[in-house]
Formats: sequence, C-alpha cells, structure tokens
Amino acid sequence: MEQWTLNTLEFNHVKEMLKQQASSLLGKEKVDEVVPSASLEEVKERLKATAEGMDLLRLKGDVPLGGIRQIGPSIRRAKIGGILTESELLDIASTLAAGRKLKSSLRQVEIEQATLPILRGYTEQIESLEHLEKTIENAIDDQGVVKDQASSILTKVRHSITRIRQKVNQTLNQMLRSSHYQKMMQEAIITQRYDRYVIPVKQEYRQSFGGIVHDQSASGATLFIEPEAVVQLNNQLREQELAEEKELERILAELTGKVAEETEWLEQNIAILAEVDFIIAKARFGYAKKAVCPIITTDFSMQLKKARHPLIPSEQVVPIDVEMGENQKAIIVTGPNTGGKTVTLKTIGLLALMTQSGFPIPAEEESMMPVYSGVFADIGDEQSIEQNLSTFSGHLTNIIRILKQIDDQSLVLFDELGAGTDPTEGAALAIAILEHVMNKGCTVVATTHYSELKLFAHSHPRALNASVEFDVETLRPTYRLLIGVPGRSNAFAISSRLGLPTQIIDEAKKQLSSEENQLEDMITSLTADRKKSEEDRRVAERLHQEAEHLYKELQQRLHLWEEEKAQIREKAREEARLIVSKAQREAEEVLKQLREWAKERPQAIKEHQLIEAKKRLGEAVPELQVPRKIQTDSLKKHKVEVGDDVFVLRVNQKGTVVEVLGKDEFQVQVGFLKMKVKRDELEKRESTHKATMPKATSSVKRKSDDVRPELDLRGQMVDEAILEIDKYLDDAILAGYKQVSLIHGKGTGALRSGVQDFLRSHPSIKSFRLGSQGEGGSGVTVAELR
Repeated sequence: MEQWTLNTLEFNHVKEMLKQQASSLLGKEKVDEVVPSASLEEVKERLKATAEGMDLLRLKGDVPLGGIRQIGPSIRRAKIGGILTESELLDIASTLAAGRKLKSSLRQVEIEQATLPILRGYTEQIESLEHLEKTIENAIDDQGVVKDQASSILTKVRHSITRIRQKVNQTLNQMLRSSHYQKMMQEAIITQRYDRYVIPVKQEYRQSFGGIVHDQSASGATLFIEPEAVVQLNNQLREQELAEEKELERILAELTGKVAEETEWLEQNIAILAEVDFIIAKARFGYAKKAVCPIITTDFSMQLKKARHPLIPSEQVVPIDVEMGENQKAIIVTGPNTGGKTVTLKTIGLLALMTQSGFPIPAEEESMMPVYSGVFADIGDEQSIEQNLSTFSGHLTNIIRILKQIDDQSLVLFDELGAGTDPTEGAALAIAILEHVMNKGCTVVATTHYSELKLFAHSHPRALNASVEFDVETLRPTYRLLIGVPGRSNAFAISSRLGLPTQIIDEAKKQLSSEENQLEDMITSLTADRKKSEEDRRVAERLHQEAEHLYKELQQRLHLWEEEKAQIREKAREEARLIVSKAQREAEEVLKQLREWAKERPQAIKEHQLIEAKKRLGEAVPELQVPRKIQTDSLKKHKVEVGDDVFVLRVNQKGTVVEVLGKDEFQVQVGFLKMKVKRDELEKRESTHKATMPKATSSVKRKSDDVRPELDLRGQMVDEAILEIDKYLDDAILAGYKQVSLIHGKGTGALRSGVQDFLRSHPSIKSFRLGSQGEGGSGVTVAELR
C-alpha cells in the first residue's frame, strides 16, 4: 500500500490506538511494523489469529503479559561477550517468568472451550529456561542489587566492608564528641569526599587539626579533612570496595555467560511473546471498539453492517450500511457539504486497510470484506501555493498517479471528483474517469455535487446512487448513508425554510432544464418512499421483537408451571408416604403386641392372619415416582447423541452422554462415575458447548466456571483451612486443573506449616512448593495435582 494513502485514510492513527492496548514494547513494535497485506491467505491467517485472541479474552477476561521486557539488545551484547548489568539480567528473568505464565495460562483453557491452534502453537514453543531465571533471581534482588549470597567471596568482602565502616564511624564519632575537637568543627557531622570519610573543620584550625584535606566549601571557611586516625581505615575500606567491585564484575560476567548459552532460545521466546502481545492487543482493541473480524470474500463483494469510523467517538459516530456485489462496482455518493460524504469514503477505505492488516473492524457480525491489491484515495483539498497548483490541479495530479497503479482488484476512492473547475467540463471529466476505472474492473466509491453523475449512476448497470441524508425540517444533516437514493441539492427547500420569497424561488426553478427538474422530482419521490419503508421496517422489527419476547415469556411460564405442578404432586406423595409409614410403624407395634398375646392364647388368633394384615398395610404405602411426562415428551422431540448434556432422573444429577449402547440405552458420565441409563430416564438439556468425542472416551472433563485456580485461606485457623482445602481439591480435580495455588499469607508461618503438613499426606497431591517471584513468594503454596 502507498504511504500517502495510509496517511490520507489516517491508518497510522488507528495503529496508535492499537499500541495503547499492547502490554510491552515488543508488542508496540509489532504494531508499528504491520502494513496491510494484499495476500488473501495472509489476511485470513491474520484475522484468524485475531479471532483466537478475542475468544481467549472472552474465556479468560484478560491474558497475563506483564513483565515482558525489550531484551533484544541485551541478548545481542551477551552474544558478543559484553557484560550485562544487574537491571538487564533482571529484565531477562522477568521476561522468562512472563513467558512461563503465558504458557501456563493457555494450558488452563480446555480444548473443549476453544481450540486456539495459532496461540497454542506459539506458546508451546516458549522455552521455560527456568534454571536461568532462578539463577538470576538467586543472585540479584528485586532492587537490582547483587545479593551477598551470590558468592562466598562477596559475602566475606561485604562483611569486611561493614566492619571497617563501623570502625571509621566509631572513631570519627568519638572525635566529634570530644571537647577538644568540638570547637574546631564547623558542624558535628560525618560526610564523604571522593569516597573518603571526612569531617568539616573550620579554616582557622587547619594547622592544629592533623589529617588530609580533600575539599573545601565555596566560601573557603570550611575544610573537609580526613583525620589521621582514620586514614589507614579508609585505605582498608577502599581496598575492600575495589575487591567488591571486582567480585561483582566476575558474578555479572558469569551470569552473562549463562545468558549467552541460551541466546537462541531467548530470541525465539521474545519473538513469540511479541507476536502474542500483538494478537492480544488487536483483541483488546476489538472489545474496546465493539469490533468484529469480517468474513473474507473472494468475489470482491462487500457488505458492511452498521460500520463505524474508529477514530470518531462512539457517542458521536453514525453507523453506515454499505453493500457492493459482483455486479455493483461503483457507488456515487451525493449530498450537502458537511453531511458525511468524506467520512463515508474514509470509513470504507480505512476498514479495508484494517481488514488487510488483521485488525477487527467496528461493524456488526457477518460483515464481509474482500482483499484488495491496493487501496487508493484522492481525498481532501490538494491546493498548494508553493507548487502553484489549484484545487483542481492537485486532485488531478493524484488521480493521474492512481490511474497508473490500479488493476482489476483495486479499491479507488474519489472525493469531489471533477471539482475545482467549470461544472460542465468537470462533470464530463468525472464521468470519463469513472468509466475508465470501472472498465479496469476496480471497485469505486466517489462523492460529487454534480447532477450529471447522479444520472450516470442511475443509468449505468454496474453503478449505484447513494446519498447522505439531510433533514430539511431542522436544516441539519443526519449523517445516515442511503444506498440507492441520489442526494438532493436541497437549495430550494433550505431557501424556503429560511424565508426567501416564494416568487424568487419559483423564478429560480424556471431556470432549470426539464431534465434537471425531473431529476429533482425523482429524488424527492425516492426519498419519501425510502423514509416510509424505513419507518415500516422499524415498526415490523419492533413487533417481531415483542412477539419473540412474549413467546419466550410464555414458554418460561409453562415450564415453571409444569415444574411447580410436579413439585406439588411429589410433595403430596411424600406427605402420604409419611402418613402411611407412621401408620405402618404403629401397626408393627400392634402386631408385636398381638403376637405376644397369641403366645399366651394360641387358639385365639392364627399367624397367617397376622401376616395378611401386615401385607394389607404394606400395600397402602404409595409408590414414589417422579412424573416423567414432560421429560418423555421432550425426549421424543430431541434425539440424544454422544456429547449431549443430559439430566439423569434416577440419581437427580447432570451428566454427559459418552456412548450409545443400543436403541434405548446410553452410557452417561456423571462426575467420576459411568452408568448405563435407559432412554426414558434421561432428559436432554441445552448444551453450552457441543464437544466432539470418540465413541469410547475414558473420561469427560468439564471445567466449572465456579472453581478458580487459587484458594484464599488468609485469616483462617488451621483446622478450618484444612476442611476447606479438602473440599476445594476435589472441585479442582473435577474442574481439570493440573496446578492450584493456596494463599495462606506469610504471618507467623503456622497456617503455612499446617497447610503443607496436610498436603504431604493427601492422595491427590503429586508435589508442592512455595510460590516463586510473581506468584506470591512464601505467602503462597503451589500444589501440583495428580
């Protein structure tokens, strides 16, 4: 694409908006580098990656990309033998940690939820290099200071430095407190000059105060003297500081060497992180602008639904609908100045550039865009005093440049075609240019004021008229684009509304030719018809929505009524069962007493009579059955297949069909259990997803939206925490997590010890560890599940 076209359509402004959504400099650089592509396959791949990013944001809310640094220059310096600084090494460790978290985050998204082949393909190539990350973190603290424990030599040297400094300060403090020296001090403080500890002494006491003068005040009244008593100590201190510097240089060189060994993997990691950050930035931009990834067409048809210019605030922008098919290669837009014609041109051109860059476009679902070989725009006033070019000359210079580059797959945008010269000649030239471009096979959108171009679009089989609407009542444009209706000049209507005498307006109309009057009459009629049809359509849509709402409400009420009826019936059966059970227990007591009485009087009553009486009592207990008419009717209407979500009436639980065993028998997964269920014991439910699975699946994982990958235990007693952990681990296993985090805080360490003691003996725990940098440190225990 030509840079002047990108500038004209303000494509770089869109890129700046996109950069604000990137998490790292790497991602921002990728945004800077992107240019619209003319390759159909490349554009499809770019949009597919963007769509995956939007799916991921929908599932995860956001993606952890914090901590990514621009470590490319550091890697290159390590390659050629340079020594990296502490901050550069920390940036490398931070970037490695960010890559590891990103990889883990993608793995937590179930395949059933979203396949994400492009994003998974990227993140699975990230090399964790955890050993390098830990080595750097063990040697350098969060403030970028090499730790004492980085080496035994450094530990010894720093202890020695601390000891000598204490001696120096002790000696100098004794001097400051001494009555002999107090009168000589300008101020009772210890300071440094040129890395030597000194004290401020008055100028007049120089001869009586021994030591080395290192500096003096601006007035000369104060001398900064290193007393003889600390000269030797300062020398020792300097020697140890030099030893520290040498050891620090050795440690940094050693760490740099470890980085140099992994430069190939590090370069691959940052390339992947940059690409993923770029994809997620596009996705965030899409959500912020309520944008979609358009469908790519191959026949150069375009359909933009409720398209909006991305640089106009959402509360001000007026959406437009644009449709161009294989047989409609040109749209001629007419209408008043400041009515939105140029915005329409820029919207179409800018959305084409965004599509071919892989950006989501602010429009509604099912919008379609082709992939153009080039987008060319002549928009704006090209008048130039320096080059002695008029507006007409400036436009014509651009048009000539465009005509030299276009082909049958180009999109060409002309603003005010033929303007700036004699109207008759300008209109003739505009028609000739349009015919030439259309004969080339290009897609053309042009704006104009000329009535001749309205007639041209009306009579040409591959051209369409369009206009930006103008409300004569309010004398304001509505900025709506009307396809198929040419724009009126509205000069007479506006003049009338503003109070110009009627006789002047009538006289002006007589000056128009009969063809021009017919054209204006035709436009007026079309505008009125269009307005009426729009109103009818809005009424029809409103009635349709009301009918749908009423239908859904009635369905819901019917369902609730059926459920309530079933509950009332079940409640009545339960009450009856309780009454009869109570009577049965009382009868058992009576029978027991009768048997005892019969033993005393065997001739009075027979055993079989007792059994018969008990049997009659037993038959009085009603059989409990859940009404299944609703479920059976529902099942007859819907075919049950593998992967369907169902409700198992026998156990009152939800499950998933994993295998069809026969015509009326299915194998259903309920939690960890598989069970054979008859068809009339199943109720098919609306599935939130339709997973494709093989016939004999060993297990079905379902991630619950209610189970999070971490459990906060802070503030709990150990016994309370253990009960909660036990239940949470079962839920986490069912949700399919491989790793969870238990947040217990640092505190006294009692809760952490209790949690870890419990995890050691838990059968579901494979291993556990304290959280690393960025995971909460010693305040979090990270457990790996079996």
